[in-house]
Parts: sequence; C-alpha cells; structure tokens
Amino acid sequence: MKKLIKSVLAAASVTALTAGVASAQHETDRAQIEGVLGVYEKALNASDTAAAISVYEADGVFMPQNSPSQVGTDALRGAYDRVFKAITLNVDFEIVEIVQMAPTWAFVRTNSAGTVTVNATGDKGPEANQELFIFHKGDDGAWKIARYAFSTTNPPRQ
Repeated sequence: MKKLIKSVLAAASVTALTAGVASAQHETDRAQIEGVLGVYEKALNASDTAAAISVYEADGVFMPQNSPSQVGTDALRGAYDRVFKAITLNVDFEIVEIVQMAPTWAFVRTNSAGTVTVNATGDKGPEANQELFIFHKGDDGAWKIARYAFSTTNPPRQ
C-alpha cells in the first residue's frame, strides 16, 4: 500500500510540475506575441515598411480590406510601401484575445483606433479596425505573423 501511495504521489508531482512548466511557457509565448504586436504597431505609426515586414514570416500573408492578398516578403514590401505612400497612421492596438491553439500556432484578435492622414491632401480622419492575426512560432522560437486580415469598424463615408 505504501508503494502505491508513493507511486501516486510521484505521478501527481510530475503532473503538477508539467502543468507549471506548460503554464510558464504559455505566458512566455503570450508575452512574445504581445511584443511582436508592439513592434508592428510602432512600424505602422512610423510608416516603416522594413519594420512592418520584419514581424512576418517569409511566406506571410497580408489580407487588407477590399484588396487582394499579398503573399511573401516581396509582395508585403510592395503593399506596405504603397500604404505608407498613401496614408499616415496614428493608431493604438487593443488586444482582445490571444488563443494559443498549439505549441507553435496562435491567433490574436485586436481592435485598433486612432487617426489616418491622407498624404496627398492632408485630410485627417478617424481610423478604426478589427483585426485577426495568425501567428506561427518558427524553429528559432520566434513568433511571427503568418496571416493578417482586417476590416474597418468605421461607418461608411458619405
């Protein structure tokens, strides 16, 4: 009976330790994902194409509203260059949820709000979107954006 109790206690200890390690890893992953979103937010606000695409995987996909998907580093560079030539953003991201679906995959739902300036005219107005990011953790342990889509939450312009 003593042997059985010792075995059960040992198994329970291993299970508790494993759960603790998994929880700590989850918090580390969450913090890294939040860090990537912070870099991306700063890149948008600085109109910095290089910084924006640095947080994507090499085969990352950007799916802007009312536009075709942009796939891969070269297409991403072109898309962000065009965006930043046309507009200047000043937005803040609010993370609504981070869900880690597997050790190397997570999705993040955000809302962003701020202002947008049309560079050609100087016109400034409200900017608000809802976003969905799919993140992938690479072999190097770094989280990057695998897929990103957004849609405006502003009412249609009159």
